[in-house]
Amino acid sequence: MAITRTYEYSLSDKNGKIVKGRIDAQNEAAVANRLRAMGVAPLTIKEVVGGGLQTEINIPGFSDRVTLKDLAVMARQMATMISAGLSLLRTLSILADQTESKPLAKVLAQTRNDVETGGSLSESLGRHTQIFPPLMVNMIRAGEVGGFLEKALVSVAENYESEVKLRSQIKSAMTYPVMVFCMAILAVVGMLLFIVPVFEKMFMDLGGELPLPTQFLVLLSGMMKWMAPLLLVATIVFAIWWKRHKNDRAVRAFVQPLTLRIPIFGPLFKKVAIARFTRNFGTMLGAGVPILQALDIVGETSGNYVIELAVKDVQESVRTGQSLSAPLAQHAVFPPMVVQMISTGEDAGALETMLEKISEFYDEEVTATTEQLTSLIEPLMIAILGTIIGGMIVALYMPIFSIFELVG
Repeated sequence: MAITRTYEYSLSDKNGKIVKGRIDAQNEAAVANRLRAMGVAPLTIKEVVGGGLQTEINIPGFSDRVTLKDLAVMARQMATMISAGLSLLRTLSILADQTESKPLAKVLAQTRNDVETGGSLSESLGRHTQIFPPLMVNMIRAGEVGGFLEKALVSVAENYESEVKLRSQIKSAMTYPVMVFCMAILAVVGMLLFIVPVFEKMFMDLGGELPLPTQFLVLLSGMMKWMAPLLLVATIVFAIWWKRHKNDRAVRAFVQPLTLRIPIFGPLFKKVAIARFTRNFGTMLGAGVPILQALDIVGETSGNYVIELAVKDVQESVRTGQSLSAPLAQHAVFPPMVVQMISTGEDAGALETMLEKISEFYDEEVTATTEQLTSLIEPLMIAILGTIIGGMIVALYMPIFSIFELVG
């Protein structure tokens, strides 16, 4: 593969103003050709040599990350420009120059070079598996083969926009309890490390036997002095391990079925997984992706191992010429309503429409459940936090009631 370099160019716009910019290409001639294809003539082209203060600082995990929102915006803009009559090469050039995500801009520039040398868009995007999900690549491939690339891109954009909205709803439901839980832990650890030892010294100076709750609190305080650093290190190690292995099959097979059984949050996770599965499946069928290929992809994109196993059963059923709905009825994760709607859509030849209706229904269910959880969790977490902190304060002040007797 040819090495791409960064070149800085200057050109004169319609008003005679000098405009500067940067572009990735193999050589200066390629830069000039790309600028001429965009309808402009460069005045100067110079290779950018990195180093010193000009070197960009990249923070691992932040600056090199392309979000789902970036992909949704890219697909929407690409569909708009193609429908307006712009060529694919010019569309990719414009997207590479104007996108705010630097990693995405770099990949789009490479994609533009690949397409310019005769490669297909889907083939080029498929080389960057860390950025472009299989669902997006396969839908674009179907659009290229079927001659409806614009429609496929619109479907990708709508799918990812719905996914971004869904994730936003989940975050809004989880943010408050997580923040309160973290505050409760910090408050408890702070009291055990800094406040309880002060009271312990005062009680020891006065003498006498401490009440049982206070003794337990003092014992926890002594243990926390060596447990706090150990817990901090264990948390960091677990976070690193989880980031590397959370997608391992064995880990997903153990953790994800448990998430569906969590009190309060389990039904929410179940609805999210069903909404994601039906929306992705319907979108891929609407884009012309073959059903077996679509099933192979949507199982993984559902985000839950239980649904992935169910989809594998569906694949085997379809491969042998049987129905879609029959294997789904064998898995408790799918409610009877979902199975019956898929069966009806399959019989009527309107499976795509029925899947879309199911995803819309469960998107609304996720919204309603999120609002219910938010209203339920707020007083519940306040009560839990008040009970923990209040219990510790009572345990600390119980010996004070007998101080007068000890002093007397």
